Amino acid sequence: MYKETEFLELKQELTKDIKKEVVAFANSNGGIIYVGIDDDGKVIGLKNSKKDLEAVSGMIREGIKSDLILNTIISIENIDEKDVLVIKVMEGSNKPYYLADKGLKPSGVYIRHGNNSVPATDEIIKKLLKEEQSNKFEKLVSVNQELTFNYVSKIFASKNIEFDETKMKTLKIINSNSSYTNLGLLLSDQCTHSFKCAIYNGNSKTEFRDRREFNGSIFKQLDEILNFIDLINKTAGVIVGYRRTDTKDYPEYAIRESIVNAIIHRDYNFIGSNLIHVFDERIEILSTGGLVKGITLQDILNGISETRNPNLAYIFYRLEFVESFGTGIGKINESYDEHSKKPVYKNTENTFTVTLPNINYAPIPNQAIVDDIISKEQQLIEYLTRYNSITRETFEKMMNLSKAQSNRILSNYVKQGLIKKQGTGKNTIYLKK
Repeated sequence: MYKETEFLELKQELTKDIKKEVVAFANSNGGIIYVGIDDDGKVIGLKNSKKDLEAVSGMIREGIKSDLILNTIISIENIDEKDVLVIKVMEGSNKPYYLADKGLKPSGVYIRHGNNSVPATDEIIKKLLKEEQSNKFEKLVSVNQELTFNYVSKIFASKNIEFDETKMKTLKIINSNSSYTNLGLLLSDQCTHSFKCAIYNGNSKTEFRDRREFNGSIFKQLDEILNFIDLINKTAGVIVGYRRTDTKDYPEYAIRESIVNAIIHRDYNFIGSNLIHVFDERIEILSTGGLVKGITLQDILNGISETRNPNLAYIFYRLEFVESFGTGIGKINESYDEHSKKPVYKNTENTFTVTLPNINYAPIPNQAIVDDIISKEQQLIEYLTRYNSITRETFEKMMNLSKAQSNRILSNYVKQGLIKKQGTGKNTIYLKK
């Protein structure tokens, strides 16, 4: 006994409406249509199955766009000694499929909903179009064919990998027609996609401290971003006894892996830039596009890797910018194993965000200000007892302070008679009194 399901459709006889069922399965997860079996699952059979087979082949070939010939298998099966037409439809790779005489609108685009084929809404059609464009971006021909590869060629050379036309074709930078693809555009010096970074005072977006935009080859952007963040990734030191322990605000691996993932996995159909927001207590790295359809946040936390830019990911792997696929998130988490603060991941339909907490950030409650001053004083005296003198720069890094803060505190200590100042300008040092 046959019964209609999400993946099975029954038709007593062949009609033109069969095209709707084919379109719905192709736009969904595929399925099978039996023509010659009624809604109750009873095998009726066809009077002229051969003629019906030829007719349905023509309907699919001429009545559905895009071409679904390679996604359908049509045959005649003998069931209960009766001929039944069987149409196996595979999920299409060029969605959305639609009825040729209706076009790309709800009356022409169908999807499978339960055991029914229903018209797609305008929103669903837009989503199908967006997903299809997203999955094809790196393979499409670049609008700009005047590309140069000065920056990336140096990286290939440093890895002793050829970067000639043959290699570029192998890596899909150039297609079979000798045209540059969008993948080539991303690697080129003329890349139109960028990364923007904003640094804020405090933990909100109310006051900017600095802004940067990174352009050019995505490999150039990666290098410049990492160099820039390294400058603001402060090292904090705590002295216990006579020993100083240094810890960067952010684990270097976590920063690097988060930026690389944002480049590899972003949806380059979005015109907007990837974003980095730097606050006192955290860094947020936003990649456009969200996760690939079908992949959940839990999947990536479990080490499942799926990228919408597989050729780009492969180049990063060949150039050793990534160690292996699917391990990045796990290793970001591992870099925070020794700390109470942990990374946070958030996925929406159009963005994926990694938030890395500042390991050294410790907001000071008002009632603790005096204790903090005493603590700094004690650490400074212990340092001077051990090393005799200290510079303002060393004190700044040791206490994780700004230049202005360190100058103010040291000046107060001099006024209080705790320490004395010697020299001027860059030659200034502070000594124990």
